[in-house]
Amino acid sequence: MTWDPQKYLMFGAERTRPAIDLLARVPHDRPRRVVDLGCGPGNSTLLLRERWPEADVTGIDSSEEMLAEARTQTGIRWERADIAHWQPRERYDLIFSNATLQWLDDHAGLFPSLLAALAPGGVLAVQMPRNFASASHRAVRDVLADGPWDEKLRLLLRADPVHDASTYYRMLAPHARALDIWETEYLHVLAGENPVGDWTRGTYVVPLFAALGTAEGGVFEAEYRSRITAAYSREADGKTLFPFRRLFIVARV
Repeated sequence: MTWDPQKYLMFGAERTRPAIDLLARVPHDRPRRVVDLGCGPGNSTLLLRERWPEADVTGIDSSEEMLAEARTQTGIRWERADIAHWQPRERYDLIFSNATLQWLDDHAGLFPSLLAALAPGGVLAVQMPRNFASASHRAVRDVLADGPWDEKLRLLLRADPVHDASTYYRMLAPHARALDIWETEYLHVLAGENPVGDWTRGTYVVPLFAALGTAEGGVFEAEYRSRITAAYSREADGKTLFPFRRLFIVARV
């Protein structure tokens, strides 16, 4: 599966804002070892470097394309690894992850294991999209239901990969000294012909197109973008409004 950092960074400011908001709530003054899981092109990792210039900061991602973009930034260690199988060699003062862990299953096992990788007093800070019931995601399921792609794509669609806040509280409370969990809905004001289709083309639908050949993928994308255009009409000023709900978790051990 190939990720395109330029498609992702078409909305770099909007994608980075949740990382800024998450970072603002991290209760650690001087972490020495910091890791960004699923660092992508490095936009969130750079925030960590800027806040704690004396820290040892590492960005980890499975995409060589994303890491190639990230490596244009200096002062950060970049590593290619599948975070689904990440085995830390040391304990961290901060494990940070912006819009990544929704791709992984078994959160009941994953989150306590991440807490176990923290040094005493360490912090786990996570942001995950929680907008899987939105029109941008329903349109994918509608196209799938109406087309010939069910067998190829059904198992790739994870309808509700992020739980509600209370579920994460119950997962983490037995392992954490302090918990801060909240949700925010951003209203992104986007420009362009089909900006919501462009947005999801950089993230949510990437695995689906990777599973299809070029011809099938083109047909699927055309139908999907048509439905997105109908679901997100332009405002009088020509902009498109894209509500986007996200879940934030900050846990300290």
